[in-house]
Amino acid sequence: MEAFIEILTVVVRTVSGFFWGPPLFIGVLGTGIYYTIAFKGAYQLRGRHHWKNTFGTMFAKDVEGEGTVRSFAAAMVSISSVIGVGNIAGPATALVSGGPGAVFWMWMTALVGMSTKAAEITLGQRYRVYFEGIDEYLCGRAYVLQNGLGWRRLAQGLSWIVVTSPWALLVQTNAVATSIQEAFNVPVTVGIAFIMVTLGITIIGGVRRIAAVADKVVPVMAVFYITAGIILVAMNLSEIPAMFMSIVGNSFTPYAGAGAVAGATVAEAMRFGVARGVYSNEAGMGTGFNVHAAAIVDHPIRQASWGFGECFLDTLIVCSITVFAIMATGANFANPDVTGAALVTIAWQIAYGYWGGVIVALATTFFAWTTLLTAYYGGEKRVNFLAGDTRLNRIAMWAFIVYFIAPMVFAGADTGLLWLISDTVLIIGVTSSILALLLLRKEVVRLHYDYWDRFIPGIERGEKPDRVSYGLSPNYWDEHFKKKNKG
Repeated sequence: MEAFIEILTVVVRTVSGFFWGPPLFIGVLGTGIYYTIAFKGAYQLRGRHHWKNTFGTMFAKDVEGEGTVRSFAAAMVSISSVIGVGNIAGPATALVSGGPGAVFWMWMTALVGMSTKAAEITLGQRYRVYFEGIDEYLCGRAYVLQNGLGWRRLAQGLSWIVVTSPWALLVQTNAVATSIQEAFNVPVTVGIAFIMVTLGITIIGGVRRIAAVADKVVPVMAVFYITAGIILVAMNLSEIPAMFMSIVGNSFTPYAGAGAVAGATVAEAMRFGVARGVYSNEAGMGTGFNVHAAAIVDHPIRQASWGFGECFLDTLIVCSITVFAIMATGANFANPDVTGAALVTIAWQIAYGYWGGVIVALATTFFAWTTLLTAYYGGEKRVNFLAGDTRLNRIAMWAFIVYFIAPMVFAGADTGLLWLISDTVLIIGVTSSILALLLLRKEVVRLHYDYWDRFIPGIERGEKPDRVSYGLSPNYWDEHFKKKNKG
């Protein structure tokens, strides 16, 4: 049995390593570049408009349109997924493995990723369905594939990935428990119990309670980490010019620094920068199809403004804070063999002493906990798709809550193989998401220009243009794609 597991591990690692190299990076980046050109840089150049539609809606109460939760709350659930442990360990790994130039490519990935994420959100709104049984608008990769392209079998097959999700997330559970132990000297078993209880109470309330929690926790979490990071960088102002010169200068030339990263090539800088950027903001991974579908908006493209908002906050701000903290304190030079969250902890301890480690532990705790919360939501939507708007759906949802939480008791076990399998399964999901984004590009672009050429000009003229809001029937596939019985 052990020999079989070893062979399986080698095979899975080989397959995962190949696809998570140039094939998927080219596919994800290429999709982002295509949409950036198709949108004429709307999500990079019209920042004021998108800022108003995103962070400017933080305190908005009265919202027009159809949906389940307000736009900002839906976005916070989505951001709680993209802002995770990867915002701490990911940028540190990119910096150590690819040199400072990797940071530049991480930023470039976020810039084109704004367009990709906007396209995902648009399709999530376009092909969302309304379930009367749970009074909720919902969507996901499966609904986009089925209702947009008629790929029902693939949609069903991908939805069964839900079976692996609770086990693949054990590493996140362990990260939260160990962070609580580090910050508050609480035993890991107690930390795991805390996670199980708090997650259970939250997710039992459905999307409205999940959104309500994310609406409060995510802004506080992000402001806390960003503020502490800005203070850290301000304490090392003299290092900033050299830091930026190193990032930009080594993006197109090999890095000749000291330590393990010495001799990093431009290709390595691009590879690790793009990889960490994609893992961080998840643009092209299909997650944008999910939570944003529940948002109450008067036009799908208004919610798509969060393509700008998520990539800006997640990669250009939070990930940059992590990198700046490491480079400003020189932690990477003093500890050339350390990477990941450990390197970030060292950097913050250099600046803040003991409390620096506490800050990183708290940030890791909140980031990982909210990621688990959103991971549950994504799994729930797959269950909804498989069960349909039936009585079985409610039973299946309760069963999934138990199935999602119960495996957490094994969070201390070795989950390396589970993560490798999860990464391999995710390849299928990412590939299908990119295909959907490219094959449905005409519909995305049509809605984009309907917003800018008809909807917004009408509002500016004082008119009340017809809303473009979709709430498809759960039987939409049967009505539009089901093959005729040929006898």
